[in-house]
Amino acid sequence: MKRVRVSYLQPAETRPGLVSAIAGTDGVAAYFDLSFQHASHDVLRRMRRFGDAESFLALLGQIRSQAPMAGVRSNVIVGFPGESEADLQVLCDFLGASRMDAIGVFGYSDEDGTEAASYDGKLDEDEIRARTTHVSQLVEELTSQRSEERHGQRVDVLLESVARGDAEGRAEHQGPEVDGSTTVTGLTRNADVGDIVPAIVTGSSGVDLVAHAAAASVSA
Repeated sequence: MKRVRVSYLQPAETRPGLVSAIAGTDGVAAYFDLSFQHASHDVLRRMRRFGDAESFLALLGQIRSQAPMAGVRSNVIVGFPGESEADLQVLCDFLGASRMDAIGVFGYSDEDGTEAASYDGKLDEDEIRARTTHVSQLVEELTSQRSEERHGQRVDVLLESVARGDAEGRAEHQGPEVDGSTTVTGLTRNADVGDIVPAIVTGSSGVDLVAHAAAASVSA
């Protein structure tokens, strides 16, 4: 069995038909890698992007109405020129309400040739670093809580390594390299790398899950 994963979706371009196609097509992971970047309307406009916290939460609600166990990840930029403390709070409030599985946090830095490099209102490096640390700590707590919500759920794990009855791989909500992984215990059938194994989540550590192999057969 093959698993197709769609990555790096722009929220403003993620239409209802696309959500339905990802959520309802066999072989396509219920996984939404959404490039939010921020949640403050004002900061997003300075980034030349569309959206705000309200519209982003509405999109997440639409996704979860069709695929309640869908995985959602994103990246955010902290300390963009002109970002106020109120803007930062909007971002933190949004992250708290979004229940995402994985969130990358990056502090702003000038890049040659970009429009933002010429913007006024830049924060000093110490302030950007402090804000980035604050949001990173919040994200670590929130994604751990999201993993705990998955305790008791069934996940289908694509195995990447197998050794002596245990294995490691990725559930549908875990993209390779950028998200967490799932350790599968209690394998009683022969299993190989590339197999998809149904399992029940029994524990977690941060974004990583532990799951016990279910009685259903292994899918190749």
